[in-house]
Amino acid sequence: MSTPSDLQQLIEMGFDKERAEIAVRKSGGLNGALQWLEDNQDKKIEDLRASEAAAQPESDETNPNIEPAPLKEGEEAKSMVCTDCGKKFRSMLQVQAHAERTQHENFEQSTEEIAPLTEEEKKQKLAELLAKSKEKKARQAIIDREEAKRNEQIRMKSTKEVSDAKEKLARDQQIKEAQAKRAEKAADIQAKKRIQEKIAADKEERRLKAEAAKALREGRAPPVEKVAPAPAPAAATGAPKVHTESRLRLQTSTGTLTKTYPIDTTLFEISQQLQGEVGAVSSFTMTYPKKTFEGPVDFGKTLKEAGLVPSAVLIVK
Repeated sequence: MSTPSDLQQLIEMGFDKERAEIAVRKSGGLNGALQWLEDNQDKKIEDLRASEAAAQPESDETNPNIEPAPLKEGEEAKSMVCTDCGKKFRSMLQVQAHAERTQHENFEQSTEEIAPLTEEEKKQKLAELLAKSKEKKARQAIIDREEAKRNEQIRMKSTKEVSDAKEKLARDQQIKEAQAKRAEKAADIQAKKRIQEKIAADKEERRLKAEAAKALREGRAPPVEKVAPAPAPAAATGAPKVHTESRLRLQTSTGTLTKTYPIDTTLFEISQQLQGEVGAVSSFTMTYPKKTFEGPVDFGKTLKEAGLVPSAVLIVK
């Protein structure tokens, strides 16, 4: 059974009173208490309280972990020895604490008496405990610093990834906006160009109609509409055939006429020629593809400009 002096010595050594009381109760003496404190220095006081409250007291005879070998006749048991690890104990409480901590099950009684710790040994034991505690705290501090460093790296990486994603999104948005502006500007330019071309074409058409009407009033051929030259076709294997005349099949109200004209003959000239044969001519209509030529502008076109070369079938009205 523990003595007050053991508890007092532990308190004087600097141990917490409640932890020291549990150590003395668990071990039964100063030596065992010091060992118990060393083995349980990392446990929280709450865990130690719960463990002590849950522990059921057992007698030496009913504890299955303690099976001391019988002494020889005349011998007196002065200590206990754990045959699993060779450690010696002064009391059964120390044996029970050792069995709970290590799960060792084999113990023997010993006639060897364990001498109490001297003051020097107590100080040395305390110094060892404090050194181990300090070393463990230092190791834990290193682990904590490394963990904090890793967490900071993870946080910085995550922050950088988010920042990079935002920057990329902003760049993509700027590119899209710039492309949209360029497309809009190009569309505006094309629209203005089409409007200008339409205005110019309408103006030219009005001019040609006016000149054609004037020519008709004066009894002369209307001016020939200037057509931009078509792009030169790709070079063929043989020289392309040049047509200088066009063969026309003219379906009139009086019958079908077949005539050949130079390709630069205008439809107005043909209408004037046919007027003496079939009467006034107001239009020429192609059968395929379906197309009608009428009015001063169309009549001012040559057979080549009207696409009636080298031959064509026209309905005359």
